[in-house]
Amino acid sequence: MDDPPAWIAEFTVTPRRFGEHLDAVADSGRTPVTVSALAGHLAGRAPLPPRPVVLTFDDGFADLPGPTAAALAGRGLTGTAYLTTGAIAPSGRSLLPPAPMMRLDEALVLEDAGLEVGGHTVTHAQLDTLGRRALESELRDSKATLEDTLGHAIRHLAYPHGYNSGAVRRMAAATGYETAAAVRHALSSERDERYRIARLIVRRGHTAADVESWMRGEGARVAPYRDGAPTVGWRWYRRARAAVRGPGFAG
Repeated sequence: MDDPPAWIAEFTVTPRRFGEHLDAVADSGRTPVTVSALAGHLAGRAPLPPRPVVLTFDDGFADLPGPTAAALAGRGLTGTAYLTTGAIAPSGRSLLPPAPMMRLDEALVLEDAGLEVGGHTVTHAQLDTLGRRALESELRDSKATLEDTLGHAIRHLAYPHGYNSGAVRRMAAATGYETAAAVRHALSSERDERYRIARLIVRRGHTAADVESWMRGEGARVAPYRDGAPTVGWRWYRRARAAVRGPGFAG
């Protein structure tokens, strides 16, 4: 968007900048694949093509089934879209602040455009602060909603804002997801964890040169690696805050 809501502006690029980013990916010589292809490789079922790249899109903003999908298709690129069902379903409930969102039935449009669809919870809560019952509901209910809409299994999850823990990762596996993507702002690798796949987070200030650097495998650390003390401390702070205030928006 050229003029995004303030709360999401830092993680928004203009249509022109987005096109430059996609051109950098297309010109890099990398082969775009879906998370399903990456999952097959990490599970030892199938090899990946040389120099693969996975493009992912979270939440389900209104541009996704329209200009974003068209920009990808026009360059022969594919990817995986993780949808927050409470934000896109009729009379759904969500913690996402107001923004233009796609409709749930447009998930079919995404698949027609060559994108894979994955889950991104119901409300976009901080999953690592939830109790077991609420956590299971966030993962299972969003999965079921997407499966009812699309008519097939949903195997892949992205944690809202990357927030996860050992308990969250175990619940993701128990509720039937084959992979789960975090954020970490890091390059994935042959040794990456299936339930904590590293991703690079695109911010408003990232240029085509940044994307070109990532396509060369540069400009970011490589996963997997252990959570640092600041990450662990931030998690405990958020848990304490959620115990007082209730579930919080992951963002």
